[in-house]
Amino acid sequence: MNFDLITSKENSLFKEIRLLQAAGSKGQKSRLASGRALLEGIHLVQTWVGDPALKILLTSELGLKNVEISRAVYEHIEICPDTKVYQLDSALWNLLSDLVNAPHISGLLDLPKSCLTLPQSIATLNGDVVILDCIQDAGNVGSILRSAAAAGFTQVIATIGCAHLWSSKVLRAGMGAHRLLDLYEGWSNQQVLSAVTGSMLAATADADQELFSLGKELLHPVAWIMGSEGQGVSEDLLAQAKGVSIPIDPRVESLNVSTAAAICLFETMRVRRS
Repeated sequence: MNFDLITSKENSLFKEIRLLQAAGSKGQKSRLASGRALLEGIHLVQTWVGDPALKILLTSELGLKNVEISRAVYEHIEICPDTKVYQLDSALWNLLSDLVNAPHISGLLDLPKSCLTLPQSIATLNGDVVILDCIQDAGNVGSILRSAAAAGFTQVIATIGCAHLWSSKVLRAGMGAHRLLDLYEGWSNQQVLSAVTGSMLAATADADQELFSLGKELLHPVAWIMGSEGQGVSEDLLAQAKGVSIPIDPRVESLNVSTAAAICLFETMRVRRS
């Protein structure tokens, strides 16, 4: 099968990809304007194989010689025959990826509706929610998304100031969790307070209530709030939530936010299963 070739960095699609890769607000602006996110690497592409939202695949002659990549490409186009596949000149991959020895496979994914829906248009968000309050490290955000999916939480809100949920670094850290989640971002604290209906629980180091004493409170829909690495949970969110601490050895000052999130989410799951 012959695929369309891209041989120049001046190609319009190649330029779009570079914009989607941009860090910070520039990349986010490009993702929202195009309604697409970039999946980089074989694992992320494999996660969306068979999903019609994955409308464009990019590889190279070298990539197609890789059995795993070739299988993913042909399996996807068999299920989704309208998929466009582009073959890049191998030299362009050095410009496309900042990963050393990165496999020659990427994809352009249509963003889900939840990411493109304005927060003010959502009156209520029922059920369990994970709220990311200004968490700026992409690795932490992606790790929390992965833990949320593994613990059975499906709704995640990121407030203004968080690392962008569909950025390349968060996608890589999430390891495919994005496909299992309804993701909302760019919310103000007031919009969170107005829409979330579950009981709010804020993970804080100095709360009197310990996580492992919550018991039956975790049987009902909850909204776990995870605060930023430096400042913790915002005062206005904390004022409307119950503070919950994780007991740790007093010689240790605190836990990484992604570790704290995993403990809280899996304790919720444990209580419900027991």
